[in-house]
Amino acid sequence: MPQHTMGDKPLAFSSPPLALEDGCGLTPPSRRASLGSPLGHLHPAAHNPLDSSSQLLCEPPAEKRGPRAAREVRYVSAGPQSMECGWWTFAPKCLQAFNTPWGFLLFLSAASFLQGMTVNGFTNTVITSIERRFDLHSYQSGLIASSYDLAACLCLTFVSYFGGSGHKPRWLGWGVLVMGAGSLVFALPHFTAGSYQVELDQGIGTCPSNRSVACGDSTSGLSSYRLVFMLGQFLHGVGATPLYTLGVTYLDENVKSSYSPVYIAIFYTAAILGPAAGYLIGGALLNIYTEIGRRTELTTESPLWVGAWWVGFLGAGAAASLIAVPILGYPRQLPGSQRYVVMRASETHQLKDSSHTAASNPDFGKTIRDLPLSIWLLLKNPTFVLLCLAGATEATLIAGMSTFGPKFLESQFSLSASEAATLFGYLVVPAGGGGTFLGGFFVNKFKLRGSGIIKFCLLCTLTSLLAILVFFTHCPNVPMAGVTASYSGSLLPEGHLDLMAPCNVACGCRPEHYSPVCGSDGLVYYSPCHAGCSEAAVAGPGGQKVYRDCSCVPQNFSSGFGSATAGKCTSTCQRKPLLLVFIFVVIIFTFLSSIPALTATLRCVCDQQRSFALGIQWIVVRTLGGIPGPIAFGWVIDKACLLWQDQCGRQGSCFVYQNAAMSWYMLVAGLVYKVLGFLFFAIACFLYKRPSGASHGLEASLPSQSSASDNPTDVQLQSDV
Repeated sequence: MPQHTMGDKPLAFSSPPLALEDGCGLTPPSRRASLGSPLGHLHPAAHNPLDSSSQLLCEPPAEKRGPRAAREVRYVSAGPQSMECGWWTFAPKCLQAFNTPWGFLLFLSAASFLQGMTVNGFTNTVITSIERRFDLHSYQSGLIASSYDLAACLCLTFVSYFGGSGHKPRWLGWGVLVMGAGSLVFALPHFTAGSYQVELDQGIGTCPSNRSVACGDSTSGLSSYRLVFMLGQFLHGVGATPLYTLGVTYLDENVKSSYSPVYIAIFYTAAILGPAAGYLIGGALLNIYTEIGRRTELTTESPLWVGAWWVGFLGAGAAASLIAVPILGYPRQLPGSQRYVVMRASETHQLKDSSHTAASNPDFGKTIRDLPLSIWLLLKNPTFVLLCLAGATEATLIAGMSTFGPKFLESQFSLSASEAATLFGYLVVPAGGGGTFLGGFFVNKFKLRGSGIIKFCLLCTLTSLLAILVFFTHCPNVPMAGVTASYSGSLLPEGHLDLMAPCNVACGCRPEHYSPVCGSDGLVYYSPCHAGCSEAAVAGPGGQKVYRDCSCVPQNFSSGFGSATAGKCTSTCQRKPLLLVFIFVVIIFTFLSSIPALTATLRCVCDQQRSFALGIQWIVVRTLGGIPGPIAFGWVIDKACLLWQDQCGRQGSCFVYQNAAMSWYMLVAGLVYKVLGFLFFAIACFLYKRPSGASHGLEASLPSQSSASDNPTDVQLQSDV
């Protein structure tokens, strides 16, 4: 009968002593205690690998109690109390209320929220304004964005390897400070580049075209500030590296293993909600002129408008400094965490050989000499390798869809860029955030362990694989004069583009002046000039700009010419609800498997290698998924382009896509990566080896988090065998 007592009394539970055997056990055979009496003298063995202030004393039994033998494992304090929350000698009692897993989760989630808001929210929102303000090309802004992933890949091995055996909260705290410094560096060009001055252009785009575009090369020198932006993004990547490796393992090793997925899910949910806040706050700041306090004749609709892109980064830098201070005050271990080491070891994947026994040494992984062996041990773990590859396929889809999802909605439903981004945000926030949290909740609710977690990931991948078949359908293109339809309204053969017609040939329209308008005949025109509109825009009943006397727009109800309204024509696609529902399903089931897959990774490697394993996994995910994902999806989507931007004879970005081809290419790319992910999860489930004799009752026999001893370093675990 299991009994639960704390303090100096024994805590007995009935289970095989798995954690003390070969494999990734707590104590290697060379460090086990010598034989003695069951309740007599205890001999010092090895340090608890999770507690430098305690010693492990083991006593294998020398006599029997009837049919059972007694084995005793005791953690006793070997030094001064080192689990208080504080900074060096300053550790007031009022701070100890936060010295719990929930307290640490609060500050760690705030850090992940800030990271998501800054890197994935502010940066993506202001990239167009930065290009306009500092004369940057698209490939240069692409280099700025990729500097974050580059820094992460360079630092992950070092941080996860040495930080995994070091003081994790200090690594995390200093990382948040570096991330804050990156935000301040990113905002620096606003203060050093001088004020933003532009000349207001009026009358561009009407017939006849009264302004021409100068096609000479501009040498303002502002483009050199891209190096400063790249440095800011690089510091963002360096500072964020410990968050998703050391932060996850610190949470996992300080809570009950069944609660770990819930804690990690909350942490990742905060990271997903961060970009949503970044889009909302960043979008609001872009409605404020970049030179705050200075009057301007520019409006937010003007192509020359630059908003206050830099304010968000200043706030993020200040917030990072405030968040880092409490994280730096946390101890190496939270009180009461020692009791969970046996539970984690009982779930660890067992390899067929015993060459990995060295990893159970508490001193393993603290020097650079152990690095090659650490990498080799991970590469010999087939479950870990397959989970990394599955994560890379999922990361490719997530990175590609997050980058080009708004563009897909914009093309399919004929939306403006802001409308498409807002609609995509409404899909991603509940689907991504809800899926991430529910994934951890289901693992805890159904008590999934080992292969059960991988089977859950397999089910989620299969569901999203079936839902992605929705891309077989698409919305038809809204007819555009000279691109998909002739100026008379008849369809044009594919690939036949002719923006000029007798009705606008005398207008001298420039291809650089792309400003789509919707004619009263239901056709979209390239610009007011291409629609033959001779009068400047006036405000219509709904506040939209209306152009009159458009020679290319037929008037149906009276003599004269028709009119055109600024913007694209509204799509009447009846398949819009179907597409949105199934895209939501794809997103939620993709994120639903993220936390279970992460939990499976933590459970298939040794205790001392978990931080390093997450670091290696992040390198694989970023190298094979996060970095090439947007490139692969961008290359595929560009194949569906019908009309390219003309920048003084040079090809720019794509203006119009063929919706049918875009849906087809998205379907092919999605199916390829989803099928690969399904295969990787299936093989990982097949190769996963459950620890021999693992007891699922082990965890239930241990005390709950709330029943921690007042002196958490004195915990005795006794099992009868």
